[in-house]
Amino acid sequence: MKEIVSISTRNKVPFTQKMAFGSGHLINNLIPGLLGVFVVFLKSPEGFAMNTILAGLIVGIPRIFDALTDPIMGYISDNTTSKYGRRRPYIFIGSIFTGIIFIILWQIHDTSPEMYNFWYLLIFSILLIFGNTIFSTPLIALGYEMTSDYKERTKLMGFANTIGQLAWMIVPFLYVLIPDKDLFTSQAQGVRIIALVGGIIIIILGILPAIFCKGIDDSKIEGREQMTFKNVLLSGAKIFYNIKQILKNKPFVKLCLATFLVFNGFQIVAEFGVFIINYYMFNGDWGASKWWIAIFPAVTAFYTAFIAIPIINIMANKFGKRKAFIYATAISIFGYILKWWGFDPENPYMLFLPIPLMAFGMGCLFTLMMSMTADVCDLDELENGMPRKEGTFGAVYWWMIKVGQGIALVFSGIILSVLGYDPKASTQTAEALTGMRITDIALPVLTAALAIWVMWSYSLDEKRAKEIKEELESRRGIL
Repeated sequence: MKEIVSISTRNKVPFTQKMAFGSGHLINNLIPGLLGVFVVFLKSPEGFAMNTILAGLIVGIPRIFDALTDPIMGYISDNTTSKYGRRRPYIFIGSIFTGIIFIILWQIHDTSPEMYNFWYLLIFSILLIFGNTIFSTPLIALGYEMTSDYKERTKLMGFANTIGQLAWMIVPFLYVLIPDKDLFTSQAQGVRIIALVGGIIIIILGILPAIFCKGIDDSKIEGREQMTFKNVLLSGAKIFYNIKQILKNKPFVKLCLATFLVFNGFQIVAEFGVFIINYYMFNGDWGASKWWIAIFPAVTAFYTAFIAIPIINIMANKFGKRKAFIYATAISIFGYILKWWGFDPENPYMLFLPIPLMAFGMGCLFTLMMSMTADVCDLDELENGMPRKEGTFGAVYWWMIKVGQGIALVFSGIILSVLGYDPKASTQTAEALTGMRITDIALPVLTAALAIWVMWSYSLDEKRAKEIKEELESRRGIL
C-alpha cells in the first residue's frame, strides 16, 4: 500500500506547476487569437482594406516557415544540457523575444501603401514565428515529461487547455473595442495599441513555465549529443533520421493525421463566422454586429473550458482516450450542422444553439491528443532507446498542424475570394454569403468525420501504456 501511495504522489503534478504550464498554453492561444482578430481588420473596409489573398499569405507563409524550424528546435531541446534543464532556458528567452517582435509587427498604418504593409507584416511575421518556435516547442515537450502517469497526463493537458481557452474568451471582445471611436481614432490605431499590450502580456506570462515547471531528471537522460553551433548546423541528417523513426510509430501518425484534419478543417473557416454574422445577419452593420461577433466565440470558449473539457476528462477515464476522442468529435459534428439554423437574421440568440455541441471538438483535440502523444514518447523509448525525444515528437506533431494551418490560412483567403467576398464593400452578395455558410459547415464536418475514421484503429490504450511504463522503469529506473 505504501508503494502505491508513493507512486501516486510522485506522478501528481503540483497545482503551481499546472498553473505555470497553463500560462504557457494561454500564450500559445493568445498569439493566434490576436493574429486572427488583427487579420480580420486587415480585410475590413474600415480597417486596412487589404486584399484577402495578400492577408492570407501574411499568416500562411510564416506558418510554413515555422514548420521547417520546429524539428530543429525539437532536436536542440532534446539534446541540450544545462543546469536549468533541457527546456526552460529556451522558454524564457523565446517568450521575451516573441513579445518584443509581436509589438513591432503591428506598428503599421492604414495610410501606408498596401504592398509596403504586406512586406512589412510578412517579414516580421516570420520573425514572430521564429521566436514562438523557440518558446513553444520546448514548452510542449516539457508538458510531455511532467508526469509519467496515463491519467494524470490527461488531467494536466485538460487543465492547460482550460487555461488556454481563457484567451478565446477575452480576445473576441477586441472586435468591439478596436472599432470603438471613443477609444481609438481608427481601427489601425486600435491594432497598434492592443499589440503593445499583448506583447507585454506575452512576456510576463510566457516566462512563468520557465520559472516554475519541472520535467524529468536530466542527469538520467543518456545518449544526448553535444550542442555546439557546428553540431546544430550539421544536424540535418540526424533530425530527419529521428523524424523518419518517429513516423514509423503508427499510433503517433494517427494522432498527427486526426489533429491535422480536425484543427485545420476548423482553421480554414475560422473567420467565416465573423463575416457571416456581420454581413448575413446584420447586413454589414459592424456597429450592430460587433457584440454578437465577440460573444459567439467567447461563449464557445467558455463551454469548451468549463463544460466540454471536464466531461471529456470523465469520458477518457471511463472509456479510454481513443473512444473519448471519437465520441467528442462526433458530438461536435452535430454542433457544426446546427450552425445552419443558428445563424438566423430574425433571431440572433439562435447563435447559442450549436455552441454546447461544437465545444466538444476543440475541447477534446489538444486535451486528448497531447496526452496520447506523451504516451507515444514512452513507446518510442521502449522501441528505440535513449535519449527520450519529447522535443522532436512535439515538433513533428506541431509541424503537421502548422503546415496544415499555413495552407489553411492561405486557402481561407482564396476561398473567400472565389466565393465573391469583397473586402472593400460594405455589403456582400447573396451568393457569396450562401457559399460562406455552406463551406463554414461542410468543411469541418467532413474533416471531423475523416478524423474519427483515422482514430478508429488507434491501439495504444491504458493497459498497453502501463505495461510500457513498467518495462521502462525496470530497464532504466524512475525518471
